[in-house]
Amino acid sequence: MAAVSGDEEVISGDGLLSDDSSFYGDDDLKADLEHKASTYDISSYWSTHKFQPAVMAYQAVPKSSASFAPKPVFNIYENYPSGRQLSETLPEFFARLPPYSTRTTDYGPSIYISNPSYRPNPTSEDVRGLKQRGSEFLESFSNAKAEMEASMPGNVKSVIGRKLTPLRKQLEKDIFALARETGVTCGKWMLFPNPEDVNHIWKLVAQATADGELGHAAKVATDDGSGNRGARLICIYNEDYADKEEVKRILQRLDRMGLVKAKGAIGKDRGIYYKADAYTWLEINSGNEWGLKPSLYSSKEVFSEGWMEG
Repeated sequence: MAAVSGDEEVISGDGLLSDDSSFYGDDDLKADLEHKASTYDISSYWSTHKFQPAVMAYQAVPKSSASFAPKPVFNIYENYPSGRQLSETLPEFFARLPPYSTRTTDYGPSIYISNPSYRPNPTSEDVRGLKQRGSEFLESFSNAKAEMEASMPGNVKSVIGRKLTPLRKQLEKDIFALARETGVTCGKWMLFPNPEDVNHIWKLVAQATADGELGHAAKVATDDGSGNRGARLICIYNEDYADKEEVKRILQRLDRMGLVKAKGAIGKDRGIYYKADAYTWLEINSGNEWGLKPSLYSSKEVFSEGWMEG
């Protein structure tokens, strides 16, 4: 058998390192390395090497242990039969409560969904206080209007209307101040799809709400038994009607979804409107007797230049 070198002695017949090889070191060496590994102070390395480019690049990367923790979820409509439950998927929710065929007599006037990342504000709304005092404001305005009309017989409506303008502006200020005082600050963008389109549009809105892309909640009207002849209301809510940045952000998302410039019955762009909850609770609707504008914003106004500063 020919002599071999020291390196060749550790090579087995098939060309691989043999199991008897000391490639990993002897027992004393391995024990010493294991001890060093277990007692190594990694912080001392970072402190003595902190100016090396590789270390500086690593330390510049944002670190967040929270990114690995599950985010808490909430549902303001949990246990509401007409609300989406956290235990059901969106397809299950849509299958259980399709707005086109879900009857008001079975589930109430609306179907609801909330943004699961929205943590409810513990401050409760005093809706009763808003309605009571707000009704007094409206009644006071109606009385003032009646007295003015009685004191100016024969005058055209435009003359009386001009004299009522400052009273009406004060009424608006008083109502919104009361809304702030009573915590009724929510508002909503409103869509009015035809019944045949309501399921599709509701799915878009509900999905975006669940994904945290719109406001904190949304709702859609159920079938009230009118034979699906009228438009269905869809509301997209945010917490504060005065938060113009949030109001505009939601509108922009709706616009990207193709839900803002829907064509009306005569083919013209009609846009969409935003209404404060305070006006809803006080039943200030289109054509109201106080001459108040029922909507707070329109999409056309919000998209106009300088609206945020107005």
